[in-house]
Formats: sequence, C-alpha cells, structure tokens
Amino acid sequence: MSSKGPLIIRLCNWVGEAVLSLPTLTMLAEQGYELHLIGKRWAINLFEGHGWAVHVRPAKRSEAIQQLKVLRQQLSKQHPAFTRRPNMVLFTSSFSSALEARLAGLKPIGYQKEGRSLLLGHGVPYEPGLHAADNYWRIGSHFAGVRQARPRHLGLKPSAAHQAKAAQLMQAHGLQPGFIILCPFSGAADTTGKKLWPAFPELARQLTGQGHQVVLCPGPGEEAQAQADYPAAQILTGVDLGTYAALSQQAACTVSNDTGPGHLAAAAGGRVVSVLGPDAAPMWWVQGNKVTVLRPDQGWPALQDALQAINQARQP
Repeated sequence: MSSKGPLIIRLCNWVGEAVLSLPTLTMLAEQGYELHLIGKRWAINLFEGHGWAVHVRPAKRSEAIQQLKVLRQQLSKQHPAFTRRPNMVLFTSSFSSALEARLAGLKPIGYQKEGRSLLLGHGVPYEPGLHAADNYWRIGSHFAGVRQARPRHLGLKPSAAHQAKAAQLMQAHGLQPGFIILCPFSGAADTTGKKLWPAFPELARQLTGQGHQVVLCPGPGEEAQAQADYPAAQILTGVDLGTYAALSQQAACTVSNDTGPGHLAAAAGGRVVSVLGPDAAPMWWVQGNKVTVLRPDQGWPALQDALQAINQARQP
C-alpha cells in the first residue's frame, strides 16, 4: 500500500490503555500512515517490536507544545500535504491534550468531550458504553474511513531483543515453558486497593504445592511485598514491558488483577485469567482470544473457580 504520509498519535497515560489501542495503531499503519506516537517513556519499550517512532512527551505543558510544534515543522517539510488534513489522532479525551495540539498548529481529530469541540480539526461524537479498545478503534476508523470490526486479538509484538531477554531469564532461573505468572498488584492508580484480589497468596501456595513453577514480576516499589507474601515463587525484578510480554508467551497462563500486566499478557497472545472485583468497569476488561474473565455478580471470584480456570487454560 502506498504511503499516506505521517500521522501523530497522542497515546493515553497508562500501559493498559496504550495496549488496548494496539488494534487501531496497527490498522492505521496498515492503511499506509507513518505513525509518530506521543506518550510516556515506557511506550518506547512497549512498541519496540512494531517499529513505530515514539516521542516522549515532556512533563511541562509548554515543552509538550514546543515538541509538537517542532514535529509539525519537521513532518510538513518532508510531506507538504501533512498540514492540509487532520494530522493528529487523540486517544486522550482531555481538554488539555486538544489544547496542546491546537496551540502547536496541528489539526487533531478526537472525541467531542470535555468542552473541546472548538479545538478539534474534526470532532467525533462520543458513544458511551463502548469498551475502551472500541473507543480507540472508532476514532481511528473514523479518521481512516475504515468500515470493519475491530480484531479481538490485540497483536502486541515483542521484539527479538525482548524474546532474547525472556529466554535468558528463563535459563537463569530454571524456568521451563508452562510456568504460571501471577500479577497480584494493582498499580499506582489504585490508591485504595480495591483491585486487589485477596486470594492471591493462597493461590500461589496451592499452585506451588501442586508442583507448578510460579513467577512474579513486581514493578518498582512492589519487590518487598512480593518477597514477603510469595516466598516460594520466582521473583523476577526489573523486567521491562516487552520482556514481560515475551515471558507471558512462554507461560501456561497469567493470572492478573485489573491492571496493565494482564492487558499486556493478553495483547501478546498469552493465556490470561482475569480476576475482577465488584468495582471493575466492563470498559476496561482484558481483551484477547485466550482470556477468561472471572467476575461474579457479587464480591470476588472464588479460589476454586480460579484454579479451575487455570487448569483449563493449561490445556493444549
């Protein structure tokens, strides 16, 4: 397909959100757009295997606007038609992200939310009730003029370097394909702990008692809790996002709270058992062909239900 020129994409600020935008990013790239992603520093590692340009957004708004101005000038020199059409897609719904784009001289397309309609080069009416992945797909499809359903598989591609790092970790820790990854943490955004499934420590004890290799990859600040609550597990610290995705491809399954690592494992095609509590919003449920969502009408999933789902996920 011939190139349609560059397109700037403002990513959302959390790993899970960025992962859910993958089908849309892939579709836009397949349509012939040269993607320039604006996001957090971790986005470089996350999308390394896809070959897209990633620009780290500065924390200060004035610097973020200047970054967009410089990028607009560079891209318009290379592709004169860049400034004559909508040239930035906003996955974010905030007023500030639209304002930054407009002050940088760009023509953003995004949802008509937060009173930002006048700032958009093209506004898309917001449709409540959609899953977040479908929200991103709807914006991208509107921009590209594509009329097709979103693929269920998210399509994350760990790079060759990530695959090699995962293999090195497995060898160093004596891990064989078919281990079970547990993600019992809920991320910095969960300040109340409402996403924490309380049965994780007992699940780990039962799995290790059955002879399974159990792996945890704690994030910064989670290492001490991992060591204290999961003494029989293999604790892999400092694992980057791409390597984690590659590890999940070698696991029998990943059992995760409502948080980014679950989305990451599912996006890479790994088997995922997602344990959700009463506050889990359907728009953020994990997506993928190999995902089992456990969310009872009331309370938390039972331990035995999780064990049964894990056993089923382990079947070839």
